Amino acid sequence: MRSIVVTGVSTGIGHSTATQLAASGFHVFGSVRKAADGERLKRALGDRFTALHFDVIDEQAVAAAAAQVREALAGETLAGLVNNAGIAVAGPLSHIPLADYRRQLEVNLVGPLIVTQAFLPQLGMDPALRGDKGRIVNISSVGGKLAFPFLGPYCASKFGLEGLSESWRRELMLHGIKVVVIGPGSVVTPIWDKAEQLDEAPYARLAIAPALRKFQQMFVSEGRQGHPPEAVAAAIHHALTTASPKVRYAVVRGRFKNWTLPSSLPPAVLDGLVAGQLGLKPKA
Repeated sequence: MRSIVVTGVSTGIGHSTATQLAASGFHVFGSVRKAADGERLKRALGDRFTALHFDVIDEQAVAAAAAQVREALAGETLAGLVNNAGIAVAGPLSHIPLADYRRQLEVNLVGPLIVTQAFLPQLGMDPALRGDKGRIVNISSVGGKLAFPFLGPYCASKFGLEGLSESWRRELMLHGIKVVVIGPGSVVTPIWDKAEQLDEAPYARLAIAPALRKFQQMFVSEGRQGHPPEAVAAAIHHALTTASPKVRYAVVRGRFKNWTLPSSLPPAVLDGLVAGQLGLKPKA
């Protein structure tokens, strides 16, 4: 039985990915921050799941988890690593607290580097291990290619992850380790409950506040009509198992409207559409 490490399996995409991979015959090592979440998944998935307890920005805890996995695999390589754990920080860039911005980049951009460095030997960089080379799947977003107002910190982290993935993909060719990006659109997860509770009070007196409020309403409404997390999990499973994976998969509901069209429009045209929709055009 081959094994895969998935970060952030407590809910949403990570939870669905762990469930699908376990059902298809993999052993899943899934990272959680709360012991209760690991116990819940263990009850649901049984012997095909092992909880790893770490926050992705805690280098010592990640290193300890990598040692735990190495010992459990007893000389075998990992089949894959899925960098899924992440957070979303929202707000106007002109006033976003720097601590929040740093936290966004730390979790979404530094965290995957910490985790990947720790597990790369087990994915095939260590020639002493037996088995096929593993793959790395990084969970980006539509926001890793198209940046939206009021999601600047999040989009910056995902644009960065796209670049990091491209560099990794080319560096790791030497070792036969493939790197794949999954870029979901809106996914129905508990993140929308958090988005609905965004505290607008710090920005209430800004000229941009009405646009922020409108964006939040539209963003939450669209999000709750997105793909189920199982659709993204299926794409992750495909990226890990197909003989020749693409370098990037866009998993987007309403693909033409929400991905193909905005990706192909001239930036100035897209800017005008966004400004008109949110009320961001300057007053005459």
